[in-house]
Amino acid sequence: MATRLISAAVGIVIMVSMLILHKTFVLPFVTAGIIVIMLYELLRAVKLEKSIAILVAAFTYGITVPFIYSPRYSMISSPLTFAEYRENRGIILFLIALVCCFGVFVIWLNQHKKIRYEQIFFAIAAIILVPNAMSTMVRIDRDNPNHGVFFLVLGLCGAWIADSGAYFTGVAIGKHKLCPEISPKKTIEGFIGGIISTAVVFVACFAVYNNMIANNPMKEAIGSYIAVAVTGMFCAVIGTVGDLTASMIKRQIGFKDYGKIMPGHGGLMDRFDSVLFVLPTFYCLITIANNLNIL
Repeated sequence: MATRLISAAVGIVIMVSMLILHKTFVLPFVTAGIIVIMLYELLRAVKLEKSIAILVAAFTYGITVPFIYSPRYSMISSPLTFAEYRENRGIILFLIALVCCFGVFVIWLNQHKKIRYEQIFFAIAAIILVPNAMSTMVRIDRDNPNHGVFFLVLGLCGAWIADSGAYFTGVAIGKHKLCPEISPKKTIEGFIGGIISTAVVFVACFAVYNNMIANNPMKEAIGSYIAVAVTGMFCAVIGTVGDLTASMIKRQIGFKDYGKIMPGHGGLMDRFDSVLFVLPTFYCLITIANNLNIL
């Protein structure tokens, strides 16, 4: 228990420091570090961690993505220039991804007797998914200059509050198993409890932030609260899918944990598995809400 608490405390300190210094290079730097560790854990899961060339290709893309998304309005001379940069950064990322994936396939051709196609396609999926999903932390902050850090905290809550809500609800009243073969402890009652608790937390956080903290409050109406609650519910559902997916991969591979970087908790993939799915979903939903002038 003491080990788990110490690991959790260290993780909290790192995350809080990242949020406090979110306007600096610290946010993309920490994000890149998380991505690299998660990629290593996933490649280790399919026994590719000893292939230095594949690691280099994966880490190159993983480190690049958060910094490509890093510039904010204040870092570029004019809104027009920033808009042009935002329009072209997708092409830049596509080219880098293409080069890195091409490198992986060249390595596979050279080592086809040692590396199977399942390993390669798993690696390609991880290289594309993890950096782009986790870099949403940077996109949420940079694309929302007035409320970026609040949305970032809320998005992370969307991944982790649902898990806590589901756990406590499941312990209290859980009787019917959700996916017994994948995650025996998850219950349907816990799943519903996680959805409700996330919606409540989202609405409460929105109300407190908008009325007591925000310098430039967002639009506040019944529609805004409904949008926030629905966003929370979506995040809870998506987070559960992400958690179950990561658990299924571990079971099929035969792993208990993806890593040991957080003693008592496992690896970063064990902590951020639901975040991989939740943050992109959250980013899309708040972008839609902003475009519709709901928030």
